[in-house]
Amino acid sequence: MSSSRVDYIAPWWIYWLHSFPHVNLRLQPVDNSFEPEDGDYQQSLLFLGCVAATALGVNLLCLAVYLSCLCCRRKDDDDGAEADGKKNTSRCVTWAAVSAGLVTCVAVGVGFYGNSETNDGVYQLTYSLYNANNTLSGVDSLVSTTMGNMKSGLHQHLARLDEIFATRGDYVQTLQFMQKMANNVIEQLVGLPDWAKADMDLASVAKMAADMEYYRWLAYLLLLILDLIICLLACLGLAKRSRWLLTTMMLCGVLTLILSWASLGAQLAAAVGTSDFCVAPDKFILSQIKGVIGTDIVHYYVYCNQTLSNPYQQPLTLFQRSLTTMQIQIQSLLLFAVPLFPTAERDLVGIQHVLNSSEASLHQLTALLDCRGLNKDYLDAMVGVCYDGVEGVLYLCLFSVLAACAFTIMLCAIPKAWRQIASSEQDYDDMDEEDPFNPRRNRMGSQNQNHSTLPSFCSYSSSMGSHDSLQPPVVPLSGAPLGDYMNQTALFGGNPRFENVPLIGRGSPPPSYSPSMRATYLSMTEEQRRHFGNDFQA
Repeated sequence: MSSSRVDYIAPWWIYWLHSFPHVNLRLQPVDNSFEPEDGDYQQSLLFLGCVAATALGVNLLCLAVYLSCLCCRRKDDDDGAEADGKKNTSRCVTWAAVSAGLVTCVAVGVGFYGNSETNDGVYQLTYSLYNANNTLSGVDSLVSTTMGNMKSGLHQHLARLDEIFATRGDYVQTLQFMQKMANNVIEQLVGLPDWAKADMDLASVAKMAADMEYYRWLAYLLLLILDLIICLLACLGLAKRSRWLLTTMMLCGVLTLILSWASLGAQLAAAVGTSDFCVAPDKFILSQIKGVIGTDIVHYYVYCNQTLSNPYQQPLTLFQRSLTTMQIQIQSLLLFAVPLFPTAERDLVGIQHVLNSSEASLHQLTALLDCRGLNKDYLDAMVGVCYDGVEGVLYLCLFSVLAACAFTIMLCAIPKAWRQIASSEQDYDDMDEEDPFNPRRNRMGSQNQNHSTLPSFCSYSSSMGSHDSLQPPVVPLSGAPLGDYMNQTALFGGNPRFENVPLIGRGSPPPSYSPSMRATYLSMTEEQRRHFGNDFQA
C-alpha cells in the first residue's frame, strides 16, 4: 500500500458554503449535517430559494417604482432646459445600453464556464460510479461463477470418481477430503458480502445523475443563449429606434430577470446542500450502506490506509489453501490412480480444469476486492462533485447575479429610450410640412415639389443660350415685394439648395445667395438690370 496516496480534502469554498445559516421556514436553526430525508433540513435549503425569491420581489418593486416615477414626471416647458434634458437623456441611455451589453457579455462568459465546469464534475461522478459498478458486478460474477463450478461441475466429477474408486477405500477417502475442501471454498465465498444490492444502487444513482445533468446543462445553455439574444435585440432596437422591438425586449427582459433570480435560488440551494455532503461524505455513505455491507468494509474502501486490515484477507487465504490442497490431491490421483483406473483420467482432468479456473478467479477476485481500485473511484467522484461541480455552481450563481444586474439596467434604460423616441416623433409631427427645414419634407423627395405654389425655374438660367436671350418669366404678382422676390427666386434658383417656395411671413430665415446666383447676376446685361432694378445688387 503506497504511503504517498492522496486523501480527500474538501476545498475552502466547501467550508464557506457549509457555514451558511441553516434555518427552516419557521426561522428556527437547523443542524447543517447532510440529511436529505429530514424535513427540517429540506426546509433549510428551501429557505435559501425563498431568499432569492425575496430579492426578485425587491428588484421588481424597485423597477415598478422607477417606472412609475418616470411616467409621472412632468415635462419641462423651458425649451433650453428641454434640449439639455434630451441631450442628457440620450447620453444616459447610451451609457446604460453599453453597460448592460458589457455586463451581459461578461455574465454569459461566466455562465458558459460555470456550466461546463458543473457538467465536467457530474460527468466525473457518473464515470466513477460506473467504474465502481463494474468492479462490484465483476466481484459478483466471479463469486457466482466459482460457486457454480464448485457446486455443479466439481460435484459431478467427484460423484463419478466415487463409483470408479469404489474398490479402493484410500482413493474414496481422498475424494471425500476433496469434497470437504470444495465445501470449505463455497463457505468462504458465501461469507463474502453480497454486492448485488449496492451494484444496483450505484447504477441507478449514476443513471439518474446523468439524466438530471443533461437536462440541467441544456436548460442553462438555452438560458445563456436567450440572455445574449435579448441583449443584442435590445441594442438593435435602440440603434434602429424601434419602439415595438424595445417593448418586446422589455417584456422578455422581465421574464429573463425572473429566470435569473429563480436559477440563483436553485443553484444556491444545490451548492449549500452539496457542500454539506462534501464536508463529511463518509458519514452519509455509512448511513446509506448500513445494514447492507459491514462498517469495517466501508471504512476499508473509504480510507484505504495501512492501519486498516483487509476484511477479505482470511476468507481469501482459506480459499487459496483449499485450492492448493485439492490441486495436490488431484496430482497424486493422476499419478497413482490412473494406471489402475484408466477411466478415471477424464474426470480427474475435468476436476483439474475446474480448480485452475477457480484459481484464476481467485486472483481476479483478490485484485477487485483490493481497496485501491474502489477508493480511487471514490476519490474521483468526490473531486468531481466537490471541486469541479460546486465550483461550477458558484460560477453559475455569479452568472445569475450579473444577468440580473444587466437586465435591471436594461429595463431602466428602455423606457427612457422609448420616451425619447416618442418625443422626437412628436416634434416631427408638430412641424409644418411646407417648412423647407423639416427633415421629413427633405426625405419625401419629389413629392415636395408637388406642394410648390409656383413652377420651378431651376433650368431656366442653366438653359440660357446667351445673355441677350435671357428673358424673365411673367410676374403674376407684379408691383408687390412678394412678386419681386418670387421673380428673383425663380430666376436665380439654379441651385437645388435654394427653394422657390416663398418664405416671407413664415418666420423662416431670409434666403442666401449662392455663388452661381451671384455669377449670373454679374453676367446680366444692362437692360436686364434696369428691368429688375437694384434688388440683386451685391
